[in-house]
Amino acid sequence: MRTLLDEPLPPGTGWLFTLGSLLLALLAVQILTGVFLTLYYAPTPDHAYDSVRFIVDQVTAGRLVRGLHHYGASFIVVVLALHLLRVVVLGSYKRPREIVWLSGLALLLIVLGFALTGYLLPWDQRAYWATVVSINIARLAPVGGEFLAGALRGGAAVGALTLTRWYALHVIFLPALLVTLVVAHVVLMRRQGISGPVAPKPGAPFAFFPQQAARDTAVALAALAALVVLAWHGAPALAAPADPSDATYVPRPEWYFLGLFQLLKYFPGRLEVVGAVALPTIALLLAAALPWIDRTPERSPRKRPLVMAAVFAAVASVAGLTAMGWRDRPVNAAAGWSVRAIGGHVVAGRAQCSRCHEEGGLADPLDTTRLTRPPDWLSAHFSDPEMIAPGLREPPTMKSEREVAALLAYVRQLSRQPYPALAPQTEQAAGVFSRFCIGCHTIDGDGGSDAPDLSHIGQKHDRAWLRQWIADPEAIDPDADMPSFERRLSPAELDAIAAYLAARR
Repeated sequence: MRTLLDEPLPPGTGWLFTLGSLLLALLAVQILTGVFLTLYYAPTPDHAYDSVRFIVDQVTAGRLVRGLHHYGASFIVVVLALHLLRVVVLGSYKRPREIVWLSGLALLLIVLGFALTGYLLPWDQRAYWATVVSINIARLAPVGGEFLAGALRGGAAVGALTLTRWYALHVIFLPALLVTLVVAHVVLMRRQGISGPVAPKPGAPFAFFPQQAARDTAVALAALAALVVLAWHGAPALAAPADPSDATYVPRPEWYFLGLFQLLKYFPGRLEVVGAVALPTIALLLAAALPWIDRTPERSPRKRPLVMAAVFAAVASVAGLTAMGWRDRPVNAAAGWSVRAIGGHVVAGRAQCSRCHEEGGLADPLDTTRLTRPPDWLSAHFSDPEMIAPGLREPPTMKSEREVAALLAYVRQLSRQPYPALAPQTEQAAGVFSRFCIGCHTIDGDGGSDAPDLSHIGQKHDRAWLRQWIADPEAIDPDADMPSFERRLSPAELDAIAAYLAARR
């Protein structure tokens, strides 16, 4: 008890020095909730998604526990970043605490490793395709990139071996490293003693208990209460189950990786290695070398202007990139539903598919059709229904390959999740885009490449300009290659597609 509670602290030690204890409390929550989740989780592609859904829907307090685990990861990233920032601002990394600083940076990498490996475990669309992107980023490493990607993947593609490897990393290897480093970090910190305030305070050192222990306990209880409130309704809903054949899904990482995600957009093609590997590695090496770069004994921020300027620039860069990544997100009409799939719903309604495809009808319901028929058969049936069922309906109305592709995307999506309630104007715009625009233009990675990407066209042009351009492009640019749609679309359709595109920011 004396070892734990009678640690001498420098006079003036206060609330800023409670972040380390808060981190230990949050890590304890993650370990306890993680152990609970492993009791029900099945790390196989055919059971992972259903096991997570079972935890949320059937297990007593399962929704709350998953929410605590999900949001607890974000709490740890924030608190750990604040802890490291406090160490830098107060110069607590200086001699003789260099190794303590390095162990703290290693803990940051392990925490991010937990976040990355845990993201795959629900095995939904968001998890699957974000992992594909992560492994592709690993391939960019100039030395051993292919080996690293192969080790993370486990096979020729992301599948069962990938899931079991990432699960093993998440619940065995990373926890062992975490516990080892936390113990080493605390032992080193206790051996060297905490740095305390920058300016020495008058008075003698005081024991950790009861004054500082009370501060640590109060901060930990407040943070845990906030975590429980946030997790009360559970973690964010699962996306559709992972579908390796659906390459149109646009993945996005958790918020703490959005800065890196945004950085990659500024280094396209062969320059990807700069944003994905070079710049993060340089930043990490500079942070690790900070105790040897800043070797003066001075700890006051005012007397270390270069270090403070560099820290301010780094924090501003990370915050700015994260904010831009947050804003630069795909604007889907509904989560998981692409514009093409929504347009397919409009095509299905116009073709009166529900006359046969309904419960108790002549054919399988549309939401099970993809599960019982291969894509080629479906495409042939959509193009010429009488070829499969002669005499059951009027001649087909789907003459366009784009309409067939839209209906196929709709059936594919409908077999995974219910169709959402959307505004009629949104559906009308999606129908127009899937019939006339998607062959040349792209939205959220789906479409042609002969014309500009329209994913964020609302940042450049307003609704009135877009409507005029679609109706009569040559009135704006006499050299425009795009045909006029004034006579091919009704005024309501022109209004709908212009409003939809203007909202895409």
